[in-house]
Amino acid sequence: MITSTNNNQIKNIIALNKKARERKAQRLFVVEGIRAVLEVPGELLSAVYYIEGFAASVEGKEFINDIIEKAPKASIEEVTANVFKSMCDTVTPQGVLAVVRMQDFTLQDVLGIGSKRPAHVVILETLQDPGNMGTIIRTAEGAGATGIIINSTSVDLYSPKVVRSTMGSIFRVPHIIVQDLAATIKQLEDEYWVDVYAAHLKGYRYYDEMDFTGPTAFMIGNEGNGLSDEISELATSYLKIPMEGQLESLNASVAASLLMYETHRQRK
Repeated sequence: MITSTNNNQIKNIIALNKKARERKAQRLFVVEGIRAVLEVPGELLSAVYYIEGFAASVEGKEFINDIIEKAPKASIEEVTANVFKSMCDTVTPQGVLAVVRMQDFTLQDVLGIGSKRPAHVVILETLQDPGNMGTIIRTAEGAGATGIIINSTSVDLYSPKVVRSTMGSIFRVPHIIVQDLAATIKQLEDEYWVDVYAAHLKGYRYYDEMDFTGPTAFMIGNEGNGLSDEISELATSYLKIPMEGQLESLNASVAASLLMYETHRQRK
């Protein structure tokens, strides 16, 4: 049992929770909660920690047996209540935490190449709200999107708040983080014949009047400023989302959800 917060493993987990640069350097991040840890593919589990006494419960025994079966190479450690609290980002932790390896996806994975469905991609530029990011990833799974492209100035995909809000979808939706978003968009259009759409004031057709049955990508911009001029000008087409009242724009995750589910509807 680990009894001290000075333990090197504990110090590292605290660093992974707090610092994006540590997550990036180690290619590791933290997942909290019984259900959330069980959602992690076994090959990605590096280490699992549980609070003292958890293993004595029926739920605890079942959980540990499941982890041993799915991830026999992962280390499993018991820690004291005080130590466990220091490791967690949540206010009321469930008593289980895992250190998880990041997945490596390619642009081809995001486009769904090799599957029988055309590309259905969401492109995120400088999205800052963890809840929006997590909701978009979760909705992408539900709407059958093939993947997500995120620029490097967006909120960290592997921050604890984003990971929690994806509800496990982060492990099932292919995603890549790119340094040069403009170059990636041009590659989608020129090499893969993807139609890239942007919700924009210049749009003259409503989204539900357009055809998304071919290879399609939607660009979603920053919550406060929308898409940058550089990125919006790369769109194959502009579209409009109807709004009543005095609204000028919708929440980023709401706009993305409308477009993804319209694509899903058209492809059924």
